[in-house]
Formats: sequence, C-alpha cells, structure tokens
Amino acid sequence: MLKKAFIPYKGYYSTPFSRWQGSMANENAIELGAKTSKRWLEQKAWDPKMFDYLILGMTVGQLHQFYSSTWAAAMMGATGIPGVYLSQACTTSTTCIFNAAMGVEAGLYKNCYTLMTDRCSNGPHTIWPNPMGPGGEVISENWLMDNFNADPNVGLKMIETAENVAKEGGFTKEQCDELTLRRYEQYLDSLANDREFQKRYMFPAEVKISRKKTKLVEEDEGVTPCTEEGLANLRPVIPGGVLSFGAQTFPADGNCGVIVTTEDRAKELSADPSMKIQIVAYGYSRTKPGYMAAAPVPASKMALENAGLKISDMKIIKTHNPFVVNDLYFGQQFGVDPVGKGEPGFNNYGSSLIYGHPQGPTAGRLIIEGIEETVMKGGGYFLWTGCAAGDTGGAIILKIG
Repeated sequence: MLKKAFIPYKGYYSTPFSRWQGSMANENAIELGAKTSKRWLEQKAWDPKMFDYLILGMTVGQLHQFYSSTWAAAMMGATGIPGVYLSQACTTSTTCIFNAAMGVEAGLYKNCYTLMTDRCSNGPHTIWPNPMGPGGEVISENWLMDNFNADPNVGLKMIETAENVAKEGGFTKEQCDELTLRRYEQYLDSLANDREFQKRYMFPAEVKISRKKTKLVEEDEGVTPCTEEGLANLRPVIPGGVLSFGAQTFPADGNCGVIVTTEDRAKELSADPSMKIQIVAYGYSRTKPGYMAAAPVPASKMALENAGLKISDMKIIKTHNPFVVNDLYFGQQFGVDPVGKGEPGFNNYGSSLIYGHPQGPTAGRLIIEGIEETVMKGGGYFLWTGCAAGDTGGAIILKIG
C-alpha cells in the first residue's frame, strides 16, 4: 500500500481520441504528445522545469523513439531532466503512473510527469534481417496489424482470446449487444450539456494540416453510433462466436499527461487544495494462455488485497474494455452489475470500447475520467483495471476526497 504519492486535482489532461487515419494520423506521437503537454502547461501557467523526471509511455514505434523520453522533455520545455520510456500495450499508462508513484514513495522523485502517447495510424513496418532464410529473405513486421492478429506465445488473434473467455463465462451475443449499447449510452452522457463532462479534463490537440496551417482537434473522432437493431444485425466476426465488430474497440491516436508528486506539492498545484487524490495500490497479473480478457480479474484482486479493500468499497470502476466480454466477465467474477447505474459506478461517461484505443494513453484517459466521476460523487475509492497483450492485466486504486 502506497502512502506518499498524490495526483493534483486537475493536474492531468487527455486529448480527444481520433480514429486511425484521422486528424492525428500524420503527427509523430512523441512530438504531438510533448507539444500538447507544453501547451497545456502554458495554459496552467506552470513552468515545465518544475519536474525532476519524465516517464514516457508509448507502444507503437515512432521516428526517433531511441531518444523519446529526453527528446519529449526538451520539447516540453523541461530541459535538463532525464526520463525513461515504458511500453506495456494497453496498461502502459497505469504502469507509468505506478512507477512514478513508487519513485515518489522512495524519495527518488518529488514531482514526476507521466506523458502517455501513441499513434496507431500509419504504423511502422519493420524489416528484420534473416541471413539463414532462403536467399537471405528478410522478415517484415507490421507493428499494428501483425501483433493484433497473432500473439506469438499462443498463436491466437486478440478476438479469439476474448471468445475463449466468452465461452468460459457462458455469455451470449445478446448479452454482448445489450452491454455494448449501454456503453454507448454512457458515452453519450459525457456529451450532454455541450460535453460538460469531457470538458472537465479534455484538452485539444493541435495538428498540422499544411506547412502554415494548423487545426485544433477538440472532440473525439470516429465514434460509431449504436442502436439495438444495428448491433443485433451485425454477425459475429468469428463464426459461432458472440463478438461482432460493434462489440470491440478500434485503433486510435491521442495522448494524455498526469502529474505524480508529493502530498504537499499536490496541494500547491491542485485546483482545489482540499481535494486529495492518493495513489493507494497497484496490481498485475498473467492469466492462462489465450484468455486475455480474463486478466483484469486477478490484477484487480491483487490491487484490492494490497490496499486492504474489497470490491464493495469501490465508488467507481473504470475498465479498458477492448471487447465487451471483458466487462461481462469482470462483473460475473466479482458479483458486480456491469451496467453501472448504481454503486459501484461501472464505466459511466465512456470507455475505450466506444471511443477507441490508442494503446499508450488509453488507460490514462480512463483513470482521469474515473477521478472526475469520483469527485462528482463526493469522493471515495476508485478502481481502474484492464487487460493487455500477452494475457496480462493491470489495476490501480486511488483514494479521492
């Protein structure tokens, strides 16, 4: 259980998410993340030099990735500070925030900036030497699609691992469609009153449209409207399965930033000094091979055990749900209603199932949304959890109020 690491209230932002090949498709994710952070810090009138370390989270390779963390720090204006680059697919943000918290807990950092950014659009294609192959034929790898379509450990597509969990949980397509529609309705709640909820944390990305012109990306791009009839008419992607294209997420682009610091410094930076956001506990897991969508359950159990808490102690739950089966299985295993209308609230105001999945910043946006919802509910414990490539999972618990 952690005791010394805090997040300032409003000491975070997330950009909107753009569907792949959308407005952010031609931006280097490292540059866009750093420049967006710089603009955000300028708006807050905060000097980037106040940070003593940068943790950069990113999964999909970009040009100059070799220098990514220190380059990003320099572009932000945090010159002179070192950094590290972390990659853990869908749980990247959580691991970045937890590592920052561990550094604060140990006295290694006093004020750490975590920047999570990714661009699934225009993904890199890597050529690997293969001197022992026929005629020295090289091995090529499409970073995005090749890895989505085959875990080298189990040889399964990600959706196939989700279907394995659906069979184990005994879920039907009708259940998947019903909860997918509910997730879409929850996202619509974030758009109510001129996007009142999203404007609590969302910061626009500035992208180039020509050498001399830029535009602000102020809203999510690529969200597909859902209806009961439309979802019912979609066939399962895998014959005999339960998951249609409507019941899974889509690749996206975006970035987010979260400050992790000491209690005193968090109070100084907080938009409301009476509001405390404490990082309490972390959990991780690796479930049985080929069952990725089940991994959030053991990860959450570990985080709860480390915190000395029960699932019933949570005010809000947010999940990375690349497949709606994730939430059905989590609810089944913990005895929690995934619909989210009571307590704990479950994925209210949106989830990655609906607004997309840029990898690195996905969990960060969800954590930020969870903080804001918990504040709206008067404080309490908040659990984020999600699965990641390789049948792994992560979880983090925050105490807010």
